[in-house]
Amino acid sequence: MDATGTDEIRMATEERAPQARCTIFIVSDATGATAETVVRAALTQFERSDVALRRVSNVRHPDQIREVVEEAARVDNGIIVHTLVSPELREELLTASRRRNLPAIDLMGPLLTRLENLLKISPLAKPGLFRHLDEDYYRRMEAIDFAVNHDDGRNPHDLPKAEVVLVGVSRTSKTPISVFLAYRGWFVANVPLTPEIPPPEQLFQVDPGRVIGLVVSAARLQSLRKARLERMGYGLQSSYIDLRRIEQELRYSRRLCQERGWAIVDVTGKSIEEAASEVASLVRRSGS
Repeated sequence: MDATGTDEIRMATEERAPQARCTIFIVSDATGATAETVVRAALTQFERSDVALRRVSNVRHPDQIREVVEEAARVDNGIIVHTLVSPELREELLTASRRRNLPAIDLMGPLLTRLENLLKISPLAKPGLFRHLDEDYYRRMEAIDFAVNHDDGRNPHDLPKAEVVLVGVSRTSKTPISVFLAYRGWFVANVPLTPEIPPPEQLFQVDPGRVIGLVVSAARLQSLRKARLERMGYGLQSSYIDLRRIEQELRYSRRLCQERGWAIVDVTGKSIEEAASEVASLVRRSGS
């Protein structure tokens, strides 16, 4: 096989579920990120978690197609999902998968054919064009990955790299606001605040204009925490939902924000979108 062979198409990502019931091979002539996003979105509709994902990128040669098909045929319940733009590679995959009686789902071909009929022009069939045409998409993917890896105080050494750092006590919507902003391309981290536990030192290295404190009314916060405990099956006899304790936590949070010069957003009665927009506006206004 030539230089486009095995070594360069190793799995870009491989996520194994214990005793996977099904293995999905995500095959692409580019990065495969788009196909993986579609597959993950579809999997959220199923309660099962025993599905393994393997992404195979930069597939440009029929030999690579045959190799992937053979590998998928060797595992239990292998499935191929692909976004190949080349008609020749799609045909090769269809033929090879049928020969091995292997399910193969074409995410790109039917759409290209339909668009060709509607637009009366032929597609370019050049791999990787999406990457060049939509850099914002890849930034969003990177931002989402950053938000996930820096949620709830994780990896504090990276805090200075964040464009926005949300701080607040438990259940002040730090995570959903982080994810919402990440989908819009912001690199966001969030850090929980607790009176008894000092924040990580790296937080104080971040430009104050990029740190936003989230607060909510004590009554609303108590209601949110009660709902969380009930959902988790815990009893309600806990300082976590004690109103005086909650008020103490909120006072601590506000005082810390004021001392450090961090702006505060009150999320009481606001949707995630409203709160996220206010956060973004404050960061832009600070020029940080």
